[in-house]
Amino acid sequence: MTKSRELIISPKVSRGQIVKFLLELEREGIRIVNVDPKSLEGIKTKLTTLYNSESANYTVLDKISSSKPKGKKIGIRLKVLSNADIENILKFAKTGIDFVIVDVKDWKIIPLENIIAKLHKLHTRIFALANNPEEVRKMFSILEIGVDGVIFSTSSINEVREALVYLGSKSFELKPAKILEIKEVGNGERVCVDTASMLHRGEGMLIGSRSNFLFLVHNESVGSSFTSPRPFRVNAGAVHCYTISPDGTTKYLSELETGSEVLVLDSKGKARRATVGRSKIESRPMLMIKAQIGDEVGGIIAQNAETIRFVRPNGHLISVTHLKKGDVVLAHCKPATGRHFGMEVDDEYIIEK
Repeated sequence: MTKSRELIISPKVSRGQIVKFLLELEREGIRIVNVDPKSLEGIKTKLTTLYNSESANYTVLDKISSSKPKGKKIGIRLKVLSNADIENILKFAKTGIDFVIVDVKDWKIIPLENIIAKLHKLHTRIFALANNPEEVRKMFSILEIGVDGVIFSTSSINEVREALVYLGSKSFELKPAKILEIKEVGNGERVCVDTASMLHRGEGMLIGSRSNFLFLVHNESVGSSFTSPRPFRVNAGAVHCYTISPDGTTKYLSELETGSEVLVLDSKGKARRATVGRSKIESRPMLMIKAQIGDEVGGIIAQNAETIRFVRPNGHLISVTHLKKGDVVLAHCKPATGRHFGMEVDDEYIIEK
């Protein structure tokens, strides 16, 4: 059974920004926030609170008592500096508390490994603390089991989006895009993105000439009569094309290099992060492809070769060389926004063609 894990956000924003930030968190699918319940008074929200307060849904106690508030989850926060502190956590867990917040300092991995090993058969959930998305990733991957939740202190919604990818709960809506035009456009520089991960059938990257209209370009795990499978590779598109990074910003394919991080999506839109092992730019014959979703029209310039494939709504693959006007493929589309160095600028006027 898949372990249920939770990203809990501890907002580091001013009082004047808290309402907007909480609403953004809710839109991203966050369920629990580490805030005083009083700060949510008058705000229409479904967010659950974790705080050192009896009015919080997850109540952090200074000490464990025999009585448990009705309808509340109770827990305790403990610093871990030695093995004696780990044994203390085990003792509290055996009293039936719902969660423990583990505060580790310089040594983070080994203490949490020991705590997970001791508590994984008990019902007590383990929450750890993090200050950046990399620490979130680390906490969720310890012993391949990970902690049950991470309390992430941040003021950036982009960092929240990046952390959600590490949690495996980030997804994008993929819609049927109707092909309008296919045209040979001569040679251009295309980018092969070789990841440090094995990619599965149905998975690919979101690529497009517009940041708000991105095609699901499949990986090369299929192969052909003339080519061996390359299950780590996405022959993505021309150097100018956009792709989405784990933090929600866009990057040009020409910017990707060893160590960059990209999003890999399956045909249902579920995203996971992958690290670029190599980016390979070469001159090749190219195709321009345009498609439409609703009133939005988007395009991509991709290599003119049989091994570059899109994904149909039924999950079947189709090579760009076999595409015809009227065919339908999967793409991600949303209303256009401006971008500044890859970051969305909501109110900026922009037209991309």
